[in-house]
Amino acid sequence: MPRILIVEDEEIIRSALRKLLIHAGYEVADAGSVEDAAEHYEPGDFDLIISDLRLPGAPGTELIRRAPDTPVLIMTSYASLRSAVDSMKMGAVEYIAKPFDHDEMLEAVENILARQTTKGTQSANPDTATAEADTTDSDPASLMYGNCDAMEKVFTLIRKVAPTETTVLIQGESGTGKELAARALHLMSPRASNPLISVNCAAIPESLIESELFGHEKGAFTGAVSARTGLIEAADGGSLFLDEIGELPAEAQARLLRVLQEGEIRKVGSTQSRKVDVRMIAATHRNLKAMTRTGDFREDLYYRLNVMQVRIPPLRERKPDILGLAHNFLRRQGAKMGKPALNLTPEAMRVLERHRWPGNVRELENAIERATILCDNDLITPALLDLEDGGEDVNIPETLVDGNHEQTTVQDSDTSSDLSLEDYFQHFVLENQDRMSETELAQKLGISRKSLWERRQRLGIPRKKNSAN
Repeated sequence: MPRILIVEDEEIIRSALRKLLIHAGYEVADAGSVEDAAEHYEPGDFDLIISDLRLPGAPGTELIRRAPDTPVLIMTSYASLRSAVDSMKMGAVEYIAKPFDHDEMLEAVENILARQTTKGTQSANPDTATAEADTTDSDPASLMYGNCDAMEKVFTLIRKVAPTETTVLIQGESGTGKELAARALHLMSPRASNPLISVNCAAIPESLIESELFGHEKGAFTGAVSARTGLIEAADGGSLFLDEIGELPAEAQARLLRVLQEGEIRKVGSTQSRKVDVRMIAATHRNLKAMTRTGDFREDLYYRLNVMQVRIPPLRERKPDILGLAHNFLRRQGAKMGKPALNLTPEAMRVLERHRWPGNVRELENAIERATILCDNDLITPALLDLEDGGEDVNIPETLVDGNHEQTTVQDSDTSSDLSLEDYFQHFVLENQDRMSETELAQKLGISRKSLWERRQRLGIPRKKNSAN
């Protein structure tokens, strides 16, 4: 059983983290400071140390020096993110920003311990190191669940592009697993031993984004009391994952273009440029090509990013994977909450398969977690999943999704009377065709574009002349 030492001065956080790790099957000790940890334990005897960056007395990075052979995971508030990146340069294996959710922490712990196990195996038997590394979490199929054809194509593409230096743009709706794809690309690349720096561009205030990414010199702006290393420079030698890149302001886009074109950065307030060696991975749920036409995204930057595109399909296009994902989440949540015998009833499985999942895999995971918490016995029922109000997609009749033409009736959420199948179709198309393309309409209705066109012809619903393709 792996032994983990928690060093955190806030008792509430320390206690919650301790309980989380014990439930996950780890042996846990804790302390409120570096001195407290050194007095009661031998830090080097643990398999992993999780420490807050800012502690009374010595900072958490002091544990890197005191236990050089033990991996140290640094916790920090988002405001101190650059300091956490600096700690990685001092030898921390990874950092995690507060507040973090339980799954994020457990995934980080599992990945660090798995890497340590792999290193130990390689040291003991170097002849089998490559083969064993290939079967660990460096393969996309071990990070992302998927047995359907669409996901197999994603895995194949990741395996092909990961070993190259090519810039990758990951497209997909929110909640589909774009960050997992980026992690797989990094772990399968020659840069896997160097850091993967992940940045959510939508989470950083526009006034701070340039300083966060490119760093700044002392006195560059009010409050810049010392020089700071930017996240791009911190990723030097490794990979930089820019999530929600469509949210970057114009000036930051221009600076990022220079990084891609020239391989160099210039800190805010500096006149000197510095070369960096960074593999860029970007992700977005937005249509960047359309944004270039409206001037919201630089066209030259778009083409620099879109060298190789990986599209993560939404969950509604992965119906064969829904139950497999649900059972995986159920096992994980059951183990975490001390309910290992949980099972889905047949009715619950049918509800899961019929739901349209506008929130994708994240919505499914949340539904399973909620049901696990509320379950008083060993069976997850439809009521516990609470998916009745799934949005407009849930109200689409099954016969329409299957392409049948019989006059099934459905209750539309926006009207008080029953609608026939054809009435529903006409109502939905007329209500939404001004803001949706033909492709989007077909996807929402669960039919092909050809079927959409045929139904338009039969019902006499013309397309708008300026309707997008």
